[in-house]
Amino acid sequence: MTGAPAGEAGATRPAPDPLVIRSLEFLGPMATVDGWRPTSTLPEIAFAGRSNVGKSSLLNRLVRRKAFARVSRTPGRTREINFFSVNGTFVLSDLPGYGYARISKARQAEWRPLIEGYLRRSPNLRGVVQLLDVRREPTDDDRLMLDLLADIGVPTIICVTKVDKLSKPATGAQMEAIARTLQLDPEQMIPFSAVTGEGRDELAEALVSLVAVSSEHATDPPAASPAEPD
Repeated sequence: MTGAPAGEAGATRPAPDPLVIRSLEFLGPMATVDGWRPTSTLPEIAFAGRSNVGKSSLLNRLVRRKAFARVSRTPGRTREINFFSVNGTFVLSDLPGYGYARISKARQAEWRPLIEGYLRRSPNLRGVVQLLDVRREPTDDDRLMLDLLADIGVPTIICVTKVDKLSKPATGAQMEAIARTLQLDPEQMIPFSAVTGEGRDELAEALVSLVAVSSEHATDPPAASPAEPD
């Protein structure tokens, strides 16, 4: 009986990537409530959060593309919703950040109808990833967004960013504080670090699950029509 090759004994294989990115295509921006939007019937997953919450870094880590979020940083595009086709299986919707203090109230007021209009008028929307900064208490804008999502009834994933900025004990304490504030179970929230990659696969698995549920519904056979009386 031969032993295991040197270096392999006791080695553990890394878990398979739940979301392998094979293709990533920028579809275009939506600038107004009644403006252009993708015409595909693919399920859509939206990402929302306060400005400076780390959404661009999170998206780069999620799709394993260093340059992915550069599109969002192009001048003039930060006020739009950007759409990306992922593997030709679902559409990622990158919503503009809200609550940035240096932006005029008038400019912020322009974004709110765009975000709310998209969320309420998107039949292909299957879920929203709501981002919160682990170092900050949820703001009034965060609460308004969560109330809106609850009102719409769309499945929501709470992802808490920048956990690498705090120690493990401090991160745990902050997660519990945020959960109490929002009346959530800490287990419902995903701690995420774009620097270390913590939470990347957990978030990816959650997205894959949302898309899978959507696909199952799309392939369900139509209900049989009631039989007509003889």
